[in-house]
Amino acid sequence: MAKKTVNTIKLGVFVLSGLLFLIVMLYMIGKNRNLFGPAFVLKAQFENVQGLVPGNNVRFSGIQVGTVKRINIINDTLIEVVMLVDDKMQQIMRNNAIVAIGSEGLMGNKVVNISPARSPAPFVTKGELLSSRKVLNTDDMLQTLSKTNQDIAVVAAQLKIAVQRVNNSAALWAILNDETLPQNLRSAAANVQQATARAAIVASDLQSIIGSVKNGKGSLGAVLTDTSFAVSLHDAIEKIKGVGDKADELAVSLNSVITGVKQDYNTGRGPVNALFKDSSMVVSISKSLDNIQKGTDAFNQNMEALKHNFLFRGYFRKLEKQKSKENRQGFAAQ
Repeated sequence: MAKKTVNTIKLGVFVLSGLLFLIVMLYMIGKNRNLFGPAFVLKAQFENVQGLVPGNNVRFSGIQVGTVKRINIINDTLIEVVMLVDDKMQQIMRNNAIVAIGSEGLMGNKVVNISPARSPAPFVTKGELLSSRKVLNTDDMLQTLSKTNQDIAVVAAQLKIAVQRVNNSAALWAILNDETLPQNLRSAAANVQQATARAAIVASDLQSIIGSVKNGKGSLGAVLTDTSFAVSLHDAIEKIKGVGDKADELAVSLNSVITGVKQDYNTGRGPVNALFKDSSMVVSISKSLDNIQKGTDAFNQNMEALKHNFLFRGYFRKLEKQKSKENRQGFAAQ
């Protein structure tokens, strides 16, 4: 009976110890989640909480400082997250801190990360709404990665086709297998180098010529730098302009004369009309010209007769001698 009582006492002590240990563990867990310790409320608003649920951890600079108390849906585009934060953070955290939703690892639980800002600001107060930052969603990352993989697949297929074309190109392989190609390339490079050197020499000579022209050397430099040439050129232009004006006046006068002649011809008055339309005047002019021709022939015959006349023969010979002497003097002067 006594042994049974001892066993019962031992069992009772074990059960009480287990209950006490369970209570202590629950208290420690609750304190870690701010269920029993002093805490204050902070808020943040997001468009998408990305699977965040009440009870998830809240971290400040990577340190556990609280938990998510509840999540309120304000409207169809805005969700409010209420956080319980350790009361001692009220003297550390400032109201310009940035709140973002992250995850523990790639596929772990969601957490709320609070990052401090670099600029100074007042400390947070209870119930204050902090600024939030949109974080790239895992689904968006996977969609972007899938699209990138598709693009890479397309590029790889095109690259494969290009490689196949290169492998199937006999002309390209003939060029690559040509043993004289390196020598030809070296010769072409040498020719290019020589051409470049010659171009440099030509450019240097051209620069020297331009410098000489600027300094007034040579004919072109004298033309470009001589101020008297500019004055002479201006005078020549003025004279050409004057000649042009006189030519315009002459053209106007000639035009008026032609207009008068045309008017006389059309009206049947004046000498022009008589010259072109009067047949008797044409006959008279023809007879006059014939008489002048006959008189000129008779005069030439008389002069030839005078040359052979003994009275004037010496005079004409003297004239011929004087003319021959003048011709000889002209040749000697040349």
